[in-house]
Amino acid sequence: MNVSTILIILLIGAFATYFSGDKLASKVALLFSLAALGCSIVLLNNYNAGENISVINSWITQPKISFALNADGLGLAMVLLTAALTPIIIFSSFGNEYKNAKAFYGLILFMAFAMTGTFLAADGLLYYIFWELALIPIYFIALIWGNGDAEERRKAVVKFFIYTLAGSLFMLTAFIYLYTKAGSFLIEDLYKLNLSACEQLWIFLAFFLAYAIKIPIIPFHTWQANVYQKAPTVGTMLLSGIMLKMGLYSVLRWQLPIAPLAAKEYMNIFIALGIAGVIYGSIVALRQKDLKKLLAYSSLAHVGLIAAGSYTLTLDGLRGAVMQMIAHGFVVVGLFFAAEVIFRRFETREISEMGGIRTQSPKFTSMFLILVLASVALPSTFNFVGEFTVLYSLSQINIWFAILGGTTIILGAYYMLRMFQHVMLGETNSKAFADVSLNEGISFAVIIAVLLFFGFYPKPITDLITPSLENILQVINKN
Repeated sequence: MNVSTILIILLIGAFATYFSGDKLASKVALLFSLAALGCSIVLLNNYNAGENISVINSWITQPKISFALNADGLGLAMVLLTAALTPIIIFSSFGNEYKNAKAFYGLILFMAFAMTGTFLAADGLLYYIFWELALIPIYFIALIWGNGDAEERRKAVVKFFIYTLAGSLFMLTAFIYLYTKAGSFLIEDLYKLNLSACEQLWIFLAFFLAYAIKIPIIPFHTWQANVYQKAPTVGTMLLSGIMLKMGLYSVLRWQLPIAPLAAKEYMNIFIALGIAGVIYGSIVALRQKDLKKLLAYSSLAHVGLIAAGSYTLTLDGLRGAVMQMIAHGFVVVGLFFAAEVIFRRFETREISEMGGIRTQSPKFTSMFLILVLASVALPSTFNFVGEFTVLYSLSQINIWFAILGGTTIILGAYYMLRMFQHVMLGETNSKAFADVSLNEGISFAVIIAVLLFFGFYPKPITDLITPSLENILQVINKN
């Protein structure tokens, strides 16, 4: 078995879900997503046993393009994140009804297929194809099944699509230029290029535009909050939990090793942009009245810190960034699902119209509180491991970076706990709040179990990703 198996499962699952009809679509999608998760676990065991599960085959001879999938620890960690979150996201949607459900769930699996391919691709053009394919399903998911006024939703989604596509064209231009130098799109050949400082700067900036928009890093973030708010909760989970990780992962896999001189020369600028996102996202989150928008800006603050850690070019920074990527994926999916559970009962996302949930639903209150505490990186949660490691790496570069980046803990605790107070405590909303259903409880329990288990015992993940990150740093430090 090799890593192409998981792609085949997800692609077949997308078509099988569509042709299964509306009544069975959700169950078929869940079945195939669980099969993909099982396959990813088997592949992980094979990888740990020393088996070569990577794939490289000639695809197109002119230009020279290979169907190359590289399965190292970093790639497998991101594949496992995708494979684990996809069934959780699908299962969490069972409390909603969707028109044309077969298309809706088929698009979810197709998006998971494209994102998985992005994390595995070891050929630049193949990587670009998967990168762009992931944009298509989320465009339709947000446009057709989104919330609010149709015209406002259309404007937000079209802006996101055009903005992201435009940034990606700069990345494609960079790959074409690199091909003229290497005669190949294979990542190992691109790593070996001896580019001048000027060439590396332009390549670095071309990649940065694509990744800064996808992550997003300020000032390229303007699409994010509106799309997160307008998209259905499933779409928001896919965007925040997995899709933005494509940009963060690509910084480590493609941008830094190919253009290390530019990364070293302008390190402080890009770390500063990440930290600016931490402060800006936290301050704007304080002013939000819509629960989904508050969580969107909270996510902006957290990914800013992850980006800052990535650009430190230290093992601690890269390792902390990957740990935080995975932790953030689970906690942000849990928080957006909590917002969806509240919307199902109260039919509002306005924080001022909520309240009193604690007296009606103590189970939901307890689970929501754990997610909030994980979000603010309480020790013993998975997020603490990643954030602490990133802040430590920032202190190695400049103590002020660590101090300013650490504001995410203080500001995050303030706006998240204040939000919890308004939403869960206080006067009771006039509408009754039923306690969590079995499906909802299982979704929360799985997410919380992951956050607590790896909060106490992160070693399996650090052991998995560290060798790959060390190899990336070796490539960076050769230049």
